[in-house]
Amino acid sequence: MSEDPRFGLSRQVTLPGPLRLDGGVLLSPVDIAYETYGTLDADGGNAILVCHALTGDQHVASAHPRTGKPGWWTRLIGPGKPIDPARDFVICANVLGSCMGSSGPATINPATGRPWGMSFPVITIRDMVRAQALLLDHLGVARLKAVVGGSMGGMQALSWAATFPDRVAAAVVIAATARHSAQNIAFHEVGRQAIMADPKWNGGDYYTGEPPAAGLAVARMAAHITYLSEAGLTEKFGRRLQAREAKSFGFDADFQVESYLRHQGLSFVDRFDANSYLYITRALDYFDLAEEHGGLLANAFRGAATRFCVISFDTDWLYPTAESRNIVQALNAAGAPVSFVELSSPYGHDAFLLEAPAMNRVVDGFLGGGR
Repeated sequence: MSEDPRFGLSRQVTLPGPLRLDGGVLLSPVDIAYETYGTLDADGGNAILVCHALTGDQHVASAHPRTGKPGWWTRLIGPGKPIDPARDFVICANVLGSCMGSSGPATINPATGRPWGMSFPVITIRDMVRAQALLLDHLGVARLKAVVGGSMGGMQALSWAATFPDRVAAAVVIAATARHSAQNIAFHEVGRQAIMADPKWNGGDYYTGEPPAAGLAVARMAAHITYLSEAGLTEKFGRRLQAREAKSFGFDADFQVESYLRHQGLSFVDRFDANSYLYITRALDYFDLAEEHGGLLANAFRGAATRFCVISFDTDWLYPTAESRNIVQALNAAGAPVSFVELSSPYGHDAFLLEAPAMNRVVDGFLGGGR
């Protein structure tokens, strides 16, 4: 990777902690893997924290070291884009519990010298945010120009504004929700059960053998359906057959959509840890920002000086626009400045990661436009 800071520097830091988790456990030390792009101004006023989604990572605008694929948000971050390393100091950290270098079930428990596995403490979105705050302390960033995220990243952005209101000037919340619904939890439980039903899962102790690839692939397939839209699936696949002229009258992948989902599942197991999937989906299911603030969502934002930009997509049925409207109503009730827009896209929940010029224009305008 280039040593020019504009194009990304990969780092890993071990912070002494301890980090008190919502579950009551003290975690120490705390490993955090992260990337930075650009240079921090002398006054520290140009830092933007980008938060990733469930299966994302810190490689937001640079090539993934395992897959070689471009960073997952190069459409939004880069020269001449709404978040520009020539102007902004961009930070993206792998979340606590994940598997790309931050403390999680696949990392070594210093007390045993073996991977944590299922002895790693259960974590929450707020725990992830507290770990990021430790990283910002390490980097000398006292206050963020903005925190930006989509999906689980948007939940982290909300949690940042609620947990550290004095440290966040602006928050961009894209395709997110303030709490997981019963339907969200149900889909995640299907995935978790698929992993735990794989004999190779072995109670989470598989790091010296073969991972539960079959279970993890099925979990990914189930989740991936929720990221798409019915219209998008119909347009892309319909009922077209996969590399054949007629149905096989068997259980091979007769349909293109079946082949697509199998490919998504198999490619996922090469880059993600099954136990991390369990932990992060559990963190998402536990997320309920209102519950954390006396049962009223507006309480999470009272007195905050943070400006908010909330963006939803009309075909997103995982976190539909109604969820974004609930956030906006709570922000209005709290007297917080907020801009809101619902954008049209055929791509469902994944729209925030795909070609979305309208989203870029909204983010660019909110963060400062032509400056």
